[in-house]
Amino acid sequence: MKKIAYFLLYGFVYTLSLIPFRLLYGLSDCLYVLVYHIVKYRRKIVWKNLSSSFPEKSVTELRQIERKFYHWFCDYIFETFKLLTISDKKLLRHIEYRNVEEMERCFDKGQNCAAILGHYCNWEWLSAIGLAFKRHPEAVMGLIYHPLYNDAFDQLFIDIRKAHGGECIPKKNILRQLATCKRENRNYLFGYISDQAPRWHNIHLWLPFLNHDTPVFTGGERIMRKMDDAVFYAEMERPRRGQYVCTFKQISQHAFQEPDNEITSRFFQMLEETIRRDPSYYLWTHNRWKRTHEEFDRQYIMVNGKAIPREEFKES
Repeated sequence: MKKIAYFLLYGFVYTLSLIPFRLLYGLSDCLYVLVYHIVKYRRKIVWKNLSSSFPEKSVTELRQIERKFYHWFCDYIFETFKLLTISDKKLLRHIEYRNVEEMERCFDKGQNCAAILGHYCNWEWLSAIGLAFKRHPEAVMGLIYHPLYNDAFDQLFIDIRKAHGGECIPKKNILRQLATCKRENRNYLFGYISDQAPRWHNIHLWLPFLNHDTPVFTGGERIMRKMDDAVFYAEMERPRRGQYVCTFKQISQHAFQEPDNEITSRFFQMLEETIRRDPSYYLWTHNRWKRTHEEFDRQYIMVNGKAIPREEFKES
């Protein structure tokens, strides 16, 4: 039954991906009307996130950002589907990767790289980053991901992300994969999407982010430090519809030499600067501020860098 569901889903998405961009964006405009005006998909969460992140903006400004966000969000869906069938050559006419040469210089010296990014613009198109490397086409390019609960959608997104040479590694397997690359003397660049909301027991650090005291993941940084990667922030822009620019900005030449949490802190500062330039391309539908510092302090206590429920701590 699961295989049937997957093949039906794949066939539908594959058919959509064959449609030219101009017609796809027409479908996206129709989807916008459905999602924003009729279904009102997560509009309460989006409004809550926008209004609390930008208290200095007027209601009119926030509504403009909200509508532009939903327009882009519908575009993102069809653009992601398009990855299944678009050719490498045509895809590179729609996205430009800048400062790749700096990462290739790291490869020249035998050093590996990590890219840290947020849910801004079309992050799925970064799975094709390997197409931009001229002197190191053999390097492993991959994205660390959290498997989806629905098996059919999970397999679909794996297929989409692998369509242009990228590798998809579940986060629980990443250290094993990096060790394999090291053992086989293969250069790698792996992308870490680092702005998700961690579960209570995974909270190790709180940072100011978009006018919120925000719990953040630090696991990606710990892996980068362990492997002593050169770390880059993947800054995305959308100059116009159907066009993206990704600029890789170095955060650290040697992650191992950085103080604890420094890479994570720099990333969130840079991501906020990106978002404030144009808030409409950030993924506002996620309820990423549902966990507060006050509630965390009531329920948990930090012991040796780990969040322990206060009841368990008392019992021990």
